[in-house]
Amino acid sequence: MNSTIRFVEKSPAPTLLPILRSRQQGEILAWLLDDPDRETSLAELSQRLRVPISSVHREIKRAEQAGLIVSRRVGQTKLVRANRQSRFMAPLRQLLVMSFGVPDRLAWALADVPGVLSAYIFGSWAARYRDVPGIRPIGDVDLLVLGDPDRGEVYSRVTEAEPELGYPIQVTFRPGDWLETGVDSFHDTIVNRPLIQICGDGERVRNNSAASTASVAH
Repeated sequence: MNSTIRFVEKSPAPTLLPILRSRQQGEILAWLLDDPDRETSLAELSQRLRVPISSVHREIKRAEQAGLIVSRRVGQTKLVRANRQSRFMAPLRQLLVMSFGVPDRLAWALADVPGVLSAYIFGSWAARYRDVPGIRPIGDVDLLVLGDPDRGEVYSRVTEAEPELGYPIQVTFRPGDWLETGVDSFHDTIVNRPLIQICGDGERVRNNSAASTASVAH
């Protein structure tokens, strides 16, 4: 009898929260549970999070079976949202927001601040988000803000976001074209390590990273 062995590629557990199966699972659940009133189609979820539609279908099916989300159909379209009645809703939401919701929360915080041309998360949190291992636990979230905003307004907005994110936010300001024109050692460090763009050109951007050459992030 002939037998066939099939090898299935498996995504590694996410460094930020390794109890989950994959980062895709964490991102999908975080986006849905963060706002219980948020309802979306699977196609929109795939496009927004840049996750393959097959992965979205798989994770949504599992989450629905676990009672974490509910769904309804409008014509041929399946709409999904968080299940407010789930006993796991509150504690799981807190874990997911701390682990995967930081980019969206900070994007919302800066969305309408005049003078913010773009903003990026860098440092240890960004590295772990990109699954770059490190030897020290994450103590804060480093935020790079480019442009010429009112700094007091930026500090006020990110301070409001800190309690649910579970981390202090350390903000660094630089001119709008600094990524292209900077020449100091800090600039070289930033552009050669994981960098997550959270906003730019007036709209939120998810999961856009600069090239990373670091194999281990401290």
